[in-house]
Amino acid sequence: MRKHPIAVVLTVAALVTVSACSSSEDGGGGGGGSGGPSTPAPLPSSSASGIGEPRTLADGLAVPWSIAFLPGGDALVTERDTARLVRVTPQGKVTTVGKVPGVEPSGEGGLLGVAVSPGFTADRTVYLYFTAADDNRVVRYRYDGGLGSPKPIVTGIPKGANHNGGRLAFGPDKLLYVSTGEVYKRELAQDKNSLGGKILRVTPDGRPAPGNPFGSRVWTYGHRNVQGLAWDADGQLFATEFGQDRFDEINRIEKGHNYGWPIVEGVGGKKAYTDPLLTWATSEASPSGLAYADGSLWAAGLRGERLWQVPVTAGGKVGEPIPHFEGVYGRLRAVVRAPDGALWVTTSNRDGRGEPKAGDDRILVVPLKR
Repeated sequence: MRKHPIAVVLTVAALVTVSACSSSEDGGGGGGGSGGPSTPAPLPSSSASGIGEPRTLADGLAVPWSIAFLPGGDALVTERDTARLVRVTPQGKVTTVGKVPGVEPSGEGGLLGVAVSPGFTADRTVYLYFTAADDNRVVRYRYDGGLGSPKPIVTGIPKGANHNGGRLAFGPDKLLYVSTGEVYKRELAQDKNSLGGKILRVTPDGRPAPGNPFGSRVWTYGHRNVQGLAWDADGQLFATEFGQDRFDEINRIEKGHNYGWPIVEGVGGKKAYTDPLLTWATSEASPSGLAYADGSLWAAGLRGERLWQVPVTAGGKVGEPIPHFEGVYGRLRAVVRAPDGALWVTTSNRDGRGEPKAGDDRILVVPLKR
């Protein structure tokens, strides 16, 4: 396996100052921030040893952005640019649930995150994150094969052409976590009164969750554009974050912490800011979706056009990241663990930055090997 310009963050590095602005969620140009990987601690063999042969489950989709599983194994999938919500069976049958009203797709905005209530069997509730006329928002629906009347539960999230965040995920605490971007208004990331550039933690009806650090919906701040959220077997939250010109990140998310943007990109070595667990050069990753399965984090790379496997231990240490599918399927957007233990991965080649192939976009099923 050839070496990749990745840095596993085990020691304090020099301060990385932020300079010119890049143009998209794919990060900036150039090849800055490469360097060689540092030596990670040895990991136990309980991590997945690799992947099996992937297969296409469904194709002909239009920028499938997020996946959430229903009880029984079917999944709800959002299409960013069409505002369409579809249902996909484990056999690959795709059924249109409906077009979500009020979505205004533009740039990186549109119909983004989807989450299914932990109590879905009783409450039949589905959550969507989308770009509306004046903001990004989280809306709750009752789902009975179709969508009922919408109930907005979080509004006023800043919107822009780029950096809209958009991931939704319920944590082990049964609270809803929401990732947002700073929409190229970099000062929003450090403004604790703004919902931009944050990870939010809310109750199922959208109120600030008990125990939040600032008495608001904000859980962490100082983020540029988070699009991936995942918890390991010990309940530790991790997030992927798009860098600007030099470093993309995986962060270990801790209550109330400041992750540094726009003061630092990558490792800052400053006590006031929490350094990332791991960084990549932006050309190697542009990580969007994130999942945890079989002892590893799995990050879907857009510009990097690969699925990254990052072994982790109970102590939060990481091993050498392993790339899969480099350049084979193009841009990868979402990755989730299916009920049967396989990964579902979506391509994003029709998002205006890829090179669509026949059948794009698609959902891949990726079995894991032990």
